[in-house]
Amino acid sequence: MFNTIRNAWRIPDLRKKMIFTLLMLVIFRLGSFIPVPGMNRDALARLIESGGLLGFLDVISGGAFKNFAIFAMNISPYINASIIMNLLTIAIHALEALAKEGEEGRKKIAQYTRYGTVVLALIQAIALSIGLKNYLIKSDFISIALVALSLTAGTAFLMWLGELITEKGIGNGISLIIFSGIVSRMPVGAMNLLNLYKVKSVSIIELVGFLIGAILIIMGVVLIQEGQRRIPVQYAKRVVGRKMYGGQSSHIPLKINQAGVIPVIFAMSIIEFPKQIAGFFPSSGAYHFFNKYFAWGTWMHGIIYALLIIGFTYFYIAVSFNPIEVANNIK
Repeated sequence: MFNTIRNAWRIPDLRKKMIFTLLMLVIFRLGSFIPVPGMNRDALARLIESGGLLGFLDVISGGAFKNFAIFAMNISPYINASIIMNLLTIAIHALEALAKEGEEGRKKIAQYTRYGTVVLALIQAIALSIGLKNYLIKSDFISIALVALSLTAGTAFLMWLGELITEKGIGNGISLIIFSGIVSRMPVGAMNLLNLYKVKSVSIIELVGFLIGAILIIMGVVLIQEGQRRIPVQYAKRVVGRKMYGGQSSHIPLKINQAGVIPVIFAMSIIEFPKQIAGFFPSSGAYHFFNKYFAWGTWMHGIIYALLIIGFTYFYIAVSFNPIEVANNIK
């Protein structure tokens, strides 16, 4: 890996792209610490530390949600808009025809996805602003509107930043933003682990065991994520004039984890969303019901969570990988 990076750094064009990508990620991390005006961040941080959907959003955003920064919603509205657009491409014939028009069709769909991202971001920002109005310093209309617009603008800027990385940098910009947000919490986690060792809460054996387990889990995730089954394809030979064409051997790469992490995100969002809504009304019966039967660690939560992951995995693979379309492309 280090040899690959060293060799890439020696190529001027690749070096420029790597520097550009790093600078864009630095801008993303700086934006994760610029707070939205008018928010009581200390009180909100205590709410997020209690876990639930808000805690999950904080993990994805790399701590920006806990700071309630302008990038608090991260790039999740863009991911949701992309998934919705993929589903609509299958359900609506006009969009399906547009997707098959080549580069121009893809540009149109990308444009619709951007519009959808802004709309979803605005809806989510308004819902968050109203739902968290008790944590606003002033809960009047102007303050709520300012928070909603700030969050929407932050998501729109991140969407532009991700597409800029994809176009002028290295790798997929959206994936890199999500990745950098998650790994940015690793130094804090390492310091917390070291502090636990200093106060003798964990022994050296437990610490080493945890590190070995973490490395093995990461290796397993990478192997499953990158693993694929290659279906061989042999193209028939044909004679055109005096020349012979075809006869090449190729393969169709079928990923083991075709759906990626999308089913987990969907399942987490659906199972946590009603709990989060009920959390805004702590004196209601729904709040006590969800806390009793759907809290983390309960058997009901585990069963429903597993079933949702399996269901969304089956559904998303059926949507994203169409064997009939693959066969037509081969023909």
